Amino acid sequence: MKLKQALAATAALACMSGAYAQSANTFYVTTGWFRFMPQDSSDALKLDSAGGRPVNLSIPNTGASVGTSDTLGISLGYFITDSLAAEAELGIPPKFDLSGSGTFSQFGKLGEARLWAPALLLKYYFNKPDAKFRPYAGIGFTYAWFTDAHITNTTFEEGVLGGPTSTSTDRSWAPVFNVGFNYNFTKHWFAGFSLSYVPLNVTATFNTVANNQLGTVRQSEAKIHLNPLVTYLKVGYMF
Repeated sequence: MKLKQALAATAALACMSGAYAQSANTFYVTTGWFRFMPQDSSDALKLDSAGGRPVNLSIPNTGASVGTSDTLGISLGYFITDSLAAEAELGIPPKFDLSGSGTFSQFGKLGEARLWAPALLLKYYFNKPDAKFRPYAGIGFTYAWFTDAHITNTTFEEGVLGGPTSTSTDRSWAPVFNVGFNYNFTKHWFAGFSLSYVPLNVTATFNTVANNQLGTVRQSEAKIHLNPLVTYLKVGYMF
């Protein structure tokens, strides 16, 4: 009888040690591949001012589009309860190509920029903590900005903007809507996939020194509605 009880206790301990650890007070880290897929549109290019004088002229049938981009990412998370987790997502800033649309489509690629968009999410996990498959839904926010934004198409720069042009973009907050799942292989290791939607707008401002009027500065802007879908294929470790 004692031997049978000892064997039963050993088996129970083995089951506990092999249990999956997505439960309260558990930390985890993931790494993987982000893919940004802008569902973009843009407003017409608008000439704000010339030589310090307001113009406020929109150029019809003009615009820009943003291509897809991939980058390496990481996330850090913590299970507050068995079902609720907080997670921060980061990544190497991906480079995006900006192309012309409408009458600007003839120029092809106009420029490029890098996007910084760290996100903080609150996720609700379904199924029990010891389940292998755990889908989730989450909501959060990101603070997004661009760096290294510049015009690369000299034909567009000279012919449309009118001369050497510097570019800057604004910074903005945006909500993040997220769904996904984790699949647990062992107590510590898991893999997963998520899809996020981010309703994000950005305004690019162009300051041009006009070639035909030395010292005259023209300021124009383009508002782009990025609204990207973001996928994240990941592998993770729970502590």
